Amino acid sequence: MSVTFSPSSFQEYCDIVGERDADLAGIIRAHGYPPMWSRPNHFETLVHIILEQQVSLASALAALNKLKEKIGDVTPEAALVLSDEEWKACYFSRQKMAYVRYLAAELMSGELDLGALEALSDEEVRVRLTALKGIGNWTVDVYLIFVLQRADIFPMGDLAAVNALKRLKGIPREAHRDALLPVVEQWRPYRTIATMLLWHFYLSSPVRKG
Repeated sequence: MSVTFSPSSFQEYCDIVGERDADLAGIIRAHGYPPMWSRPNHFETLVHIILEQQVSLASALAALNKLKEKIGDVTPEAALVLSDEEWKACYFSRQKMAYVRYLAAELMSGELDLGALEALSDEEVRVRLTALKGIGNWTVDVYLIFVLQRADIFPMGDLAAVNALKRLKGIPREAHRDALLPVVEQWRPYRTIATMLLWHFYLSSPVRKG
């Protein structure tokens, strides 16, 4: 069974990875423990994660809020009745509009049951969700981390986590991501916890430009 974390275990797991990696321990000393970021397991959350694909978090949130202004509760039923023009008015690209409609139809038909995913292993969740149009490994990683609280995920496609790791370890920015694998492997089975520490580092000590 996949290891999970909770508010009662999160800081303990932070301490465990800090004991294994002095640089991660340094983040805790300098900035404290990271927040235990989480999101509920429902349709709106997956819509939000799809919106976050390859755009800024602020842009994604603006689109989600615009959609909520339009339809109130973000449900599959409400999503399926919107016209193309209404989606565009909520800042959805044609591509993401199609992804969300497909997801809504899968949920409405019963082909996808988000609650049932909670009982599956990390890899089983990945196989089920990547079979859906518009959902790739990064989206699944975020879902596993934020929604299912799985403790051993490192989102190699996440620029913030990857760049924070390179900066923390003094790895050249141009280095291929494969060069990060030996470091990341040391954090098993708590790679998610290390990722949250990296995000905390990224947000707490931004790189100054110029």
